[in-house]
This record gives sequence, structure tokens and C-alpha cells, in this order.
Amino acid sequence: MPEDSYAPFVLGVASTFMFVGLLFHSTSFTALAGLACGLALLSWLWPRRSPGQREPFAPQGATPAGKAAGTTAIRSEDETLALPVGSAGEHAGGWWGVLTLVVTEFALFGYLIFSYLYLASQSAQPWPPEGLPKLGMSGPNTALLLTSSVSVWLAGAFVRRARSMPAFWSMIVGIALGAAFVTIQCFEWHDRPYGLATNLYGSLYFTITGFHMAHVMAGLLMLAALAFWIARGYFDGRRDAALTIGGLYWHFADVVWLFIFSVLYLSPYWMRGR
Repeated sequence: MPEDSYAPFVLGVASTFMFVGLLFHSTSFTALAGLACGLALLSWLWPRRSPGQREPFAPQGATPAGKAAGTTAIRSEDETLALPVGSAGEHAGGWWGVLTLVVTEFALFGYLIFSYLYLASQSAQPWPPEGLPKLGMSGPNTALLLTSSVSVWLAGAFVRRARSMPAFWSMIVGIALGAAFVTIQCFEWHDRPYGLATNLYGSLYFTITGFHMAHVMAGLLMLAALAFWIARGYFDGRRDAALTIGGLYWHFADVVWLFIFSVLYLSPYWMRGR
């Protein structure tokens, strides 16, 4: 980020409050905490025009291309050892922050999936209770989400080639596909003959898919902000840290869904066949 920010701290506190709201079944408190999370993330990722993103200082004595060695300004020892501010790509502090978030969230989904598989193996009742999952909606929905990830990646590639309009429309396609995934998932929830508190399977199903849906919704807000910034010309081949960070989060949400789809929709076929 261009300068020090309280946004990561606010994001962590708001995330904690959001889980507390879910724990106590408070819809309004959870919604307010989720809104605070979105605003903190938006503030954290908002690109500034100055100071610009830059790479770390070159080693002392290095001569920039096109300049004679005698004309190179001598940097002080403190300056050459200074940490980069608002660096690009993988040097950005935000990139490492979101990477850490991705690792911790993978652990959360890992715990949920392990719980599902363990309880399924111990259950004496049919699993799922209504029979084998239908893949007519979930299969194409998975393809939509994976295609959206490709569109987001293409948007980043277009930006680095200074093609802003294709990048913008590629990001819009990714957002539309993600929104379609959310819509289909909501229809699928509505068609379920059980709810969150009906039985053990229902609790696990809605908890796992609900947590993933929350991540997808946060990702869609992030992609919408990125599309706006692309249209405003905030990014170029060297100034794309926010685009890299947003893409990393979105790809994480897609990869997690592959595990969820395999466990919730495909594993029952294998378990019934044993």
C-alpha cells in the first residue's frame, strides 16, 4: 500500500464481529460487520496516484540504463536499505497480506470439509438424506465459476499489455459469470428440502456453501472496484498491485469451490458405491 493504513486491523476486527453475529444468529449485526469488512478492504486496496507504486531500491552502485556511471546519484546507506513503499506485484505488502488470508481461509474450509467427511463416514442414515446429489445445476455452475477465473486472469494480462478496454470488458465478463454462479446457487438452496437446522447434513451443507458464498460475494465487490479502476486508467504494466491482489483472492474462491464440489456433490456417489 502507498502508506501505513489502519484498514487491515479494521478488517480483522470486523471479520471477528461478523463471525460473532453468525454465532448468535443476528442478521443485522452480521450484515453491518460484513459491510465494515467490505469498506475496510476497499479502503485498503484503493490505488493512489501518489506516491506511485515502485520496486525496491536497486543495489548501491547499479547504473540505470541510458545513464553514465558518472552521472548516477549516490544513494545514502539508509536510502538503499529502506523498505519499498507501494511496491508492485509480489513485492506489495497487500499481496502478502491477502496470501496470508488465503492460507488461513484454506485452513477454515479444510476443517469444514474434514468435519463433513468424518461425520458422513460415521452416519448410519442415508447421506445425503434426499438421495444422491443432482449435478444438473451444480455442474454447469462450477464451469461458470472457473470460466470467470479465466476472465479475471485475462483482464490482468490485458492491463499489462496496455489494452485497457479489453481488460475492462474481460473483468465485466468475470463479474457477470460470478453473479450468475451466486444466482444459481441461491436457486439450488431454495430447492433443498431441508434447512440449516433440519438435520446434520443440512447444517454442514449450508455452513460450507454459505461460507463459500460469502467469499464469492466479497470477491464480486472487489472485482467491481477493479473494473472501475481499470476504466479510470489506474493500472498499467508496472502499477497493478491491486489487480494482482484481487485476482489472487478470486482464484482462491474458485479453487476452494472445486474442493467443495468434489466433496458435497461427487463424493456421495463414491461412498454409496462402497
